[in-house]
Amino acid sequence: MYALLRSLLFRLPAETAHYVSMNALKAACALPPLRALLRRSFRAAPVPRTHFGLSFRNPVGLGAGFDKNARYLRELDTLGFGFVEIGTVTPKPQAGNDKPRLFRLPKDGALINRMGFNNDGVEVVADRLKRWRERTGRLRADGSRLTIGGNIGKNKTTPNEDAWKDYVTCFSALHPYVDFFVVNVSSPNTPGLRALQERDALHGILTRLQALNQHVVPRPILLKIAPDLTETQLDEVVDLALEIGLDGLVATNTTISRAGLQTPAGEIDTIGAGGLSGRPLKERSTEVLHHLVTRAGGKIPVIGSGGIFTGDDALEKLAAGAALLEVWTGFIYEGPSIAQRICKVL
Repeated sequence: MYALLRSLLFRLPAETAHYVSMNALKAACALPPLRALLRRSFRAAPVPRTHFGLSFRNPVGLGAGFDKNARYLRELDTLGFGFVEIGTVTPKPQAGNDKPRLFRLPKDGALINRMGFNNDGVEVVADRLKRWRERTGRLRADGSRLTIGGNIGKNKTTPNEDAWKDYVTCFSALHPYVDFFVVNVSSPNTPGLRALQERDALHGILTRLQALNQHVVPRPILLKIAPDLTETQLDEVVDLALEIGLDGLVATNTTISRAGLQTPAGEIDTIGAGGLSGRPLKERSTEVLHHLVTRAGGKIPVIGSGGIFTGDDALEKLAAGAALLEVWTGFIYEGPSIAQRICKVL
């Protein structure tokens, strides 16, 4: 069934198809009988996990970038995900990069995106999350709940020396409404952002967030890692995380590499810059995941992300040490039952 729907959606530009499909799902979920039918159809088997002091009804989450503005939480809850990362959210709204900025590579089971942190800004997103909490509460009728992470970043116009202020602003605004935070300094689509992965810059951002966290109900703070870091850089990230008591890591973001693609080089050149996700990222993201887990000696939980399409892909990430899993591109290619099908094998 989804193969037919996908063939139709793939006739549309990728970003258009995303909003067409999610708005159609939103319309369906607005009708209680249809929403109940969808919930039964996509219900994932309970596979509870506890990490960072939080309970997850299952370990299959949806990575940041899919629901940037917290518009589709009810719909993603209906599809059975254990958690969802909203964002990346920045202090001020921004339009992101020029379109087209999202591209499919069907021969590789991949996407290239250069979205550029397009989002409605933290005030609008925080208000949307507040209304979601007020409308639904934290528990569903069956006792489970959708855990929500807030992925935060800096505005494109903010200089790197002031980046920490943007992360503090987003943390403070979203804190009452999310369950955990993911600090995004690893997207390749904001100029200069990846420079914030250097030790001194990271230390300045993370220690300020940790200091804030001591004066409120603490929220777990995680850091999202690029797959393009060297082993030395990965070691420095882990050592810093242990030093400051970071709660977890996410491995990995998209890659700037184009190695080993089946899509013709000319087509790749025409697409241009952007982060690559999907199957071509699976091996490298698993290598990074395993390296982080080994270096940390199991002291820091790591969310595995990158190239997860099937139950076997999920088991491979778990075998490498992943505490939880995040899908994104796999959702596009495999369809809305991806969480359900992965949970069947866990």
